[in-house]
Amino acid sequence: KLCGYLNKLGIKGPIKTWKSRWFFYDENKCHLLYYRTAQDINPLGSIDLSSASFDCKVENGEGVFEIRTPSRVFTLKAISKQAMVYWLQQLQMRRWEFCNTQSRFPPVLLTCFCVLVCFYTDIVDNEDFLPPVKTPTEAVGLKAASLPAPQTSTALNNISLKHPWTEIQNTVYNICGSKQLWGNNGNVFSFSESQEHLENRDEEQEAEEGILEDGRIEPRQNWVRKARWMNSGFPGLPEELSRERNPMDKVNVLQQQILTLTEEVKSQKELVKLLHKALEAAQQEKRASSMYLTAAEDKDRLELVRHKVRQIADLTSRLETIEQEKKELEQILTLRDNHIQELKEHVQLLMEKNHAKQEVIIALMEQMARELSDPLQEANTITAETLYKQQEEIEHLKDDIDAYKTQNQFLNSEIHQVTRLWTSVAENEKALLMKCACLQARNCQMESKYLTVLRKLQEAVPGLPSSHAELVRNLIQEALQWDVKEEAEQALPFELTSALCPSSEYDEYGFMTVPDYEVEDWKLLAKIQALEIKSNNLRSQEVVEKPLRDRWNSVGELSPSAELKTLIRSGIPVEHRQQVWRWIVSRHCSHLPDHYQRLLRQSKSTKHPACRQIELDLPRTLTNNKHFSSPTSQLIPKLRRVLLAFSWHNPAIGYCQGLNRLAAVALLVLEDEESAFWCLVHIVENLMPADYYSDTLITSQVDQRVFKDFLSEKLPRLMAHFEQYRIDVSLITFNWFLVAFVDSLVSDILLRVWDAFLYEGTKVIFRYALAIFKYNEEEILRIHDSVEIYQYLRFFTRMIMDGRKLMNIAFNDLNPFPMKLLRNRRSMHREELEAELCELEQIKAAYVKERAKQGP
Repeated sequence: KLCGYLNKLGIKGPIKTWKSRWFFYDENKCHLLYYRTAQDINPLGSIDLSSASFDCKVENGEGVFEIRTPSRVFTLKAISKQAMVYWLQQLQMRRWEFCNTQSRFPPVLLTCFCVLVCFYTDIVDNEDFLPPVKTPTEAVGLKAASLPAPQTSTALNNISLKHPWTEIQNTVYNICGSKQLWGNNGNVFSFSESQEHLENRDEEQEAEEGILEDGRIEPRQNWVRKARWMNSGFPGLPEELSRERNPMDKVNVLQQQILTLTEEVKSQKELVKLLHKALEAAQQEKRASSMYLTAAEDKDRLELVRHKVRQIADLTSRLETIEQEKKELEQILTLRDNHIQELKEHVQLLMEKNHAKQEVIIALMEQMARELSDPLQEANTITAETLYKQQEEIEHLKDDIDAYKTQNQFLNSEIHQVTRLWTSVAENEKALLMKCACLQARNCQMESKYLTVLRKLQEAVPGLPSSHAELVRNLIQEALQWDVKEEAEQALPFELTSALCPSSEYDEYGFMTVPDYEVEDWKLLAKIQALEIKSNNLRSQEVVEKPLRDRWNSVGELSPSAELKTLIRSGIPVEHRQQVWRWIVSRHCSHLPDHYQRLLRQSKSTKHPACRQIELDLPRTLTNNKHFSSPTSQLIPKLRRVLLAFSWHNPAIGYCQGLNRLAAVALLVLEDEESAFWCLVHIVENLMPADYYSDTLITSQVDQRVFKDFLSEKLPRLMAHFEQYRIDVSLITFNWFLVAFVDSLVSDILLRVWDAFLYEGTKVIFRYALAIFKYNEEEILRIHDSVEIYQYLRFFTRMIMDGRKLMNIAFNDLNPFPMKLLRNRRSMHREELEAELCELEQIKAAYVKERAKQGP
């Protein structure tokens, strides 16, 4: 059990001083309870450690540390530095154990937290910031409960004036408990089972040796309780409780015996080795003698003798060689002895010189002492005192250095653990945000269905009774006035509101997320559309957007590749879009230095013929964007300068209606005027065919005919439906191609289209135009009136909420058509259109000639 006496600094009471308190850690709640004494039954208060941090400062004094909770700071003081570090380490460990229990986290995060706990354990093992401190048994643990409480200067100082009722309860309980103790020799305390566990097995064995008067073994908890009462002022307990054992003598005797036996074993091993060698030599002699005696003929015996003679000669030669080596080694040894003798003589000479120098130094010191003893005796005394003070100060500084080292080590471990806990909380918060996002997406979907039902009822109003019709109108009015964001802000804190309500009135580029329709029926439609967009965004945030962001974050230097093409088609995240767009433009446009500034100076000095048309179109640019809707917006002058610079850069085009919206989108994303200018140049001169923005818009008309061909091939049912009701789709799609869907699609889908359009070219516009009709094909086929079809086609692009579905239709579902096919179709239709225009010019000329003949 983690418990013991600590001094607590009272900061809110009338007497601000240190008060002795008994602290006890409650592992079930991760609270640190504190009492006036160890015998009290009711705590004076508690400290919540689950969200607390720990700190120790050398400036506060030895043994002083702080527990910082969100509500207040508790200043505590241990009896020593060791006790303080022990408390801090134990509190850290208990906080970590509590924060990583499975019951505190939802089942979704159990696997994540198991991995995190294992990771943290490995790190702590490898990065031992502060070595574990030995338990100070005299100040911490159940033994400390039997010791007297630390004395204070006065009895009043230790009384808690903030908790008078608790003090009275504890006092009455102690008095009643003391009477019960003397009446039945029992104990007044009723400790819980968790408080009766002992710290080690040796103490349990010692406690079990206590015998009651009736012969029964007394439990250890009663001994501890009696020890506490004895130290609290009640005598009469048996003295056998403190019986000590000292086995040091036995240990010393055993150690001596071990040393003796070790030496004896060594000698026995040496003897065994010698005996083995002698036995081996005797066995060899025996084998040789037996062979000599068993030889049948003298010839064999002679051969054995010769073999022995050869062995003797070999040994003799080896002996001579060894003797020669011995002589050489003796000569070397002699030379080394001579060298050592020379070194000894040199050392002796140096010692004599050193001795002479020491005598000279002593003589000079004595002479200086005699000269300075009389006049500077007082000064020497002051110098000695100064040196003594400096030494004391150095010692104090060394102690401070040690204290700061300990403080630094602990604070490092505290920062490390708090960081891990913060990571755990962040993961938990992330899981909760994911759950809230799913719930909010479901809520938006339900609300969208509810509004759709209201809209269907609104359409069927003529057939409803008046009371029901009035109820439907009231419900529609209430639904239009209710704001999702305001309700979320009322129910959630600010941090969660931004995460759970990404869809506000404007997106990150300033486009309105809910279109401002004037017709009441369309307003309800816009609200349904906004809810659907928000639902799709919330659902795809974690499943689609996060993996896509991770893939973009792993992309290093940009270079053309199939993988990059796939990523760009999927949509560039907001944080990477500006960088990728600039890279795409820089690949195709060589930025001439000072070219843009020179064009601006020219536009200031000379008025361009297109100035008037530019000024007329500026207020009509992106009216659904807050950066252009106001005449005082800062982007309006930037847009004006970009358009004027382009009109001077490309005099063949000058200015054409539609360029203002292209430049505006480039400004919103790239933010820089010159970058937006070069982006506009890239679109007009590189991506779009020639004459796309000329006076006749001939290439734009050609693309409309090409698109009708593709529409007939890819969506024959829809094209037949249009021909049946004589619908000319070019009245709707002409503006799509001219400004690349600006003002036609919602901002999120529009920017994804532009991502692929800037990288791949105009075939992306054809793909997405076909995908838009495919997306709404069934809805269009249900309409059987030409006027209603035109009305639906005016705003049906704004009803597309699922950008991922539209992208899959554009690049996967529709059969691909190569750029070569697109160029061939353009060439064919251009010849036809030019022939028609030529014929029209001839008819016009003939008409003029006929009018001229007729006269006025």
